[in-house]
Amino acid sequence: MSGERRTGYDPTLRFSSRVGDYERFRPGYPQELVGLLGRECGLGPGERVADIGCGTGLLARVFLEFGCEVTGVEPNREMRQAGERILAGEPRFEMTDGRAEATGLATAGFDFITAGQAFHWFDPPAARAEFHRILRPEGWLVLVWNERQRAPGFMTEYEALVRQFANDSSRIDEADIGRVFGGPFRQARLDNRQSLDGDGLIGRLTSSSYAPLPGAANYQAMVDGLRELFARYQQHGRVTMLYDTHVYYGHVVEGGTRGES
Repeated sequence: MSGERRTGYDPTLRFSSRVGDYERFRPGYPQELVGLLGRECGLGPGERVADIGCGTGLLARVFLEFGCEVTGVEPNREMRQAGERILAGEPRFEMTDGRAEATGLATAGFDFITAGQAFHWFDPPAARAEFHRILRPEGWLVLVWNERQRAPGFMTEYEALVRQFANDSSRIDEADIGRVFGGPFRQARLDNRQSLDGDGLIGRLTSSSYAPLPGAANYQAMVDGLRELFARYQQHGRVTMLYDTHVYYGHVVEGGTRGES
């Protein structure tokens, strides 16, 4: 389940109407991620990975291409079905219905737990207890997050448009990161980018749970703004969305509090 900050209602339902845009227009994750985890955490082919909030499989695909065995955990039925369809040809992948606080996975069955763009939906103390249970001794938790850069020009104007038409509440809470690790963790940043045509730019924003959908009062004004922005900045029919991919990684400490090394 990938998306924006949890609120008072069931977040597992927020993306049911956005699966198509999510599948086509959300950015993936850089392949440099597995190199980083290989150097820092000993990640190698054949490791067992539990990808929590797997969604359409954007993060799972990176680990599958590296040779890992991946079990996706996804509570939203439509997202889960999309991930199963997209990765149907991967013999080392399986998808299951569950959530961070109750994955339904085997105790001490995994070398790595990953979560891409989904962590902010978790209840940190309950997720920490569940992650500690399903990780093997000395296993690793890896949280991955694409955050849009604030570069001058297109990126800055895109952010202004988001603020005007959508309540973007997708920023990750680093205090919650400390709570889910319960002890020291490390950080890294990787460059990432996404090339979009005009329809893709609209789909990129409407894939987010905070954006208005067709029929909403401000939807057409948002689309008109995106089209005008695209017309001014496109080159050869494309614009480039720039991201910082933030990676938080460490061991899960049972009953711990927080810390960052």
